[in-house]
Amino acid sequence: MKHVAMAGLVLIAGVLSTGGAAAQRVVRVSPAGLSNPGEVSVAINPARPDNVVITSLAQGGAGAPRITDFAYVSMDGGQHWSMVTTPNPEGRVQGDDAITFNADGLAIHSYIAFDGIRVARPRRAESGIFVGTSSDGGITWAPPVPVMDHVNTVMPFEDKPWPVADNVQGSPHRGNVYVAWTRFDVYGSHAPTDSSQIWFARSTDGGRTFQPGIRISDQGGNAVDSDSTVEGAVPSVGPDGTVYVVWAGPQGLVFDRSADGGYSFGTDRVIGDMPGGWDIDVPGVDRHNGMPVTGVDVSDGPHRGTLYVNWIDQRNGDPDVFAMASRDGGRTWSQPVRVNDDPVGDSAAQLFTWMAVDPVDGSVNVVFLDRRGLKGTDTGVTVARSEDGGRTFVNHHVDQPPFTMRADVFYGDYNGIAAYGGHVVAAYPRFEADGSLSVAAALFDFGGH
Repeated sequence: MKHVAMAGLVLIAGVLSTGGAAAQRVVRVSPAGLSNPGEVSVAINPARPDNVVITSLAQGGAGAPRITDFAYVSMDGGQHWSMVTTPNPEGRVQGDDAITFNADGLAIHSYIAFDGIRVARPRRAESGIFVGTSSDGGITWAPPVPVMDHVNTVMPFEDKPWPVADNVQGSPHRGNVYVAWTRFDVYGSHAPTDSSQIWFARSTDGGRTFQPGIRISDQGGNAVDSDSTVEGAVPSVGPDGTVYVVWAGPQGLVFDRSADGGYSFGTDRVIGDMPGGWDIDVPGVDRHNGMPVTGVDVSDGPHRGTLYVNWIDQRNGDPDVFAMASRDGGRTWSQPVRVNDDPVGDSAAQLFTWMAVDPVDGSVNVVFLDRRGLKGTDTGVTVARSEDGGRTFVNHHVDQPPFTMRADVFYGDYNGIAAYGGHVVAAYPRFEADGSLSVAAALFDFGGH
């Protein structure tokens, strides 16, 4: 079940501080020989904050052409990494990896596993979402359990799941694990409504089993995997155990909430628009989305309970990163705040945003790819941070050489960021000089607790 390769410490950059006093270091996470890892997620263990886990898909290298999943494990805050192949007992294609921890230090890894999609008459057809757990910080993994599994069919197709655990002391639902995702009734269908919907499932036993999923979107979309499709459901949990979900679709940014531990949800509300849609054409990228990410401040700081949403749209003529906040449980929302601080309308694209709200100091941390001041498809990375409840953001350039993106190599649909007590780990694929992808991590110390 376990295959470990030491990635070692490969220093990509030294220490730099821009836009604020923040020590940083950039390291290579994935070992040489791993074929084009992408779709990167990262989490910090709250029970042992030096334990960091990153997940990704990859082709697996020579002799292993099928896409499979990997975990990269650090026990020293991200300085050194080992790679583990996560279980795949049925040998399906895997992807859409995401990682989180519960309060007791259990790593929770969600992903899709399928065969036969986009094939007219497949010899094998399966589609499902699974969750694997690790009680030793990501070194070994229990056999995965199904959240949803369809055998001998690829319809419906379950896509883009994301997990979260209720880790809040005093929450009536503490310990629950939640997963939200998109269901495609018939992948590729142009039917205008209800061909894609947002679904949700919960576990009340720490991820050992999941109760049957429920549809939570009141209005669906088509299944083309573009602007008129409902996608991007990332759940988050508030201090009182309320579950929040925001997703993108033809209406814009859509919000829903559950006050009973994910058992039921209310009526959807549109909370903002996304000019240009969430499916954004960007040179040098096979596909790029600006779908939303949610997070809640569960710290004991002054902004406790504030709900945040982070996304990308083109209201200024080029892709920019935005965030907005609700301080009353989603009833009302602030105006969108532009997170990237380059000149408005400078035609520089910002791509693949992700957000983490620090559960200790309450800061809002955002990572995105950044083309400001660069030519063509050359791309850098920026981490932005807010310490005033999302009202303003300070941008910190990640100190590494820019990389040139290639549309013929699948980059993935998202990057990752995690924060705990002022320690921030941003994880992302970067193109090497030979045109292949590797996973890198930018480690920031903001002088927290």
